[in-house]
Amino acid sequence: MVKITCDSTADLDYLFEKRNIGVLPLAVTLGDNNFYDGVDITPPDIFEYVKKTGILPKTAARSEDDFYEFFKKYTDNGDSVIHFNISSKFSASNEMANKAASRLENVYIVDSYNLSTGTGLLVLDAADMADSGADAKQIFNRVNARKDSVQASFVVDTMEYLRKGGRCSSIASFAASVLKIKPSIWVKDGAMSVGKKYMGNFDKVILKYVEDTLKTFNAPDLTRIFITHTYADDKTVESVRNRILEIAPFKEVLETKAGCTVTSHCGKNTLGILYINDGEKRGN
Repeated sequence: MVKITCDSTADLDYLFEKRNIGVLPLAVTLGDNNFYDGVDITPPDIFEYVKKTGILPKTAARSEDDFYEFFKKYTDNGDSVIHFNISSKFSASNEMANKAASRLENVYIVDSYNLSTGTGLLVLDAADMADSGADAKQIFNRVNARKDSVQASFVVDTMEYLRKGGRCSSIASFAASVLKIKPSIWVKDGAMSVGKKYMGNFDKVILKYVEDTLKTFNAPDLTRIFITHTYADDKTVESVRNRILEIAPFKEVLETKAGCTVTSHCGKNTLGILYINDGEKRGN
């Protein structure tokens, strides 16, 4: 068998179990207390902690030995493993995973050069291939060829968490609050950068962002698209889903909630659409 695995930052939510994807949770620290992402801590715990203390949590990669034990339970069964990590520019996870893989046979490590369901898109593509009988090398080569085509972006409702994390100044945060500026955050070349800045009510802004994104990255693989968010309102999510389908006939529009890593950086009510933008090359 080919076993598809990833770290918890892929934010695949209920799809981890549904698609039989192995998950290694990253570590999250709140003050003096250590947790594992999605196991004994969830984003609402982070919202409460930040509200009480004004301090952001810290996230950390797992150790080389943790990765080794995680992979070994599959290779001991004779499986080949293809493991996906959050971008090496965000975390040491990829480095630790590669070190562990060098101690085993038939473990392939993919640096997704992405985060959240940007990584998740590649994971599900690999799972589709594994289900169809492709071997590990074929899957590994395909996902590495596709990763530069992943369109991953989000709109941030509040700049509070970005300010606390040192990613914007207090003055910029204050100005954004007064002017109702909602910045978009884009993942490019494995790193995050600020994209277009929208102004106004979040529900209106987010629909404009969807239109702009699908217009700019206009060759989507229509297999699937993610709406990934940090506990946005259900009506907002549904309006985004409807607008997506008005523009492009995706076969699957999947909703997931972002885990602790994205939440720690962006805060509540962040929302993005994510898809692979290589449909032109693949005839759809």
